Amino acid sequence: MSKFGKKDRGMQAVPTSALPDIIFILLFFFMVATKPIEQTIVQVKQPKASELQQLEKANLVSNIYIGKPNDQSSYGQESRIQADDILITPEQVPIFIESQRTKLGPSKSSFMKISLKIDQDTKMGIVIDVQEKLREVDARSISYSSNKEGEDD
Repeated sequence: MSKFGKKDRGMQAVPTSALPDIIFILLFFFMVATKPIEQTIVQVKQPKASELQQLEKANLVSNIYIGKPNDQSSYGQESRIQADDILITPEQVPIFIESQRTKLGPSKSSFMKISLKIDQDTKMGIVIDVQEKLREVDARSISYSSNKEGEDD
């Protein structure tokens, strides 16, 4: 009768062979699902508008911010241009557009839109400079961002 008796084997080890697979699946999920935070170096209080239209295909939109710098002691009080979390000059706008086209690839670059987010107190001189540079590189699909009347930033 002792043939089938229970033997005390102690605690069984937890199998961990699938653990690396689970970790890499979670890592891949968070890399794909997370959107990087855009750092704003310039202040942008957008003007109000009554008729607005939502942009489609947000992954094809490149943002250019124009406004006064947050750190005015370092960058001065004049309006500055921000693209890809760095401050640029109007002469560097074509370089930024070409880098964005390269990121999108040749098949999607023709559908790229430029969204200008301009502070309501910005003088038009710098805006016109940016518009001229965009024309030089044939970036003609431009939208101007604003807030709906009654909404705050």
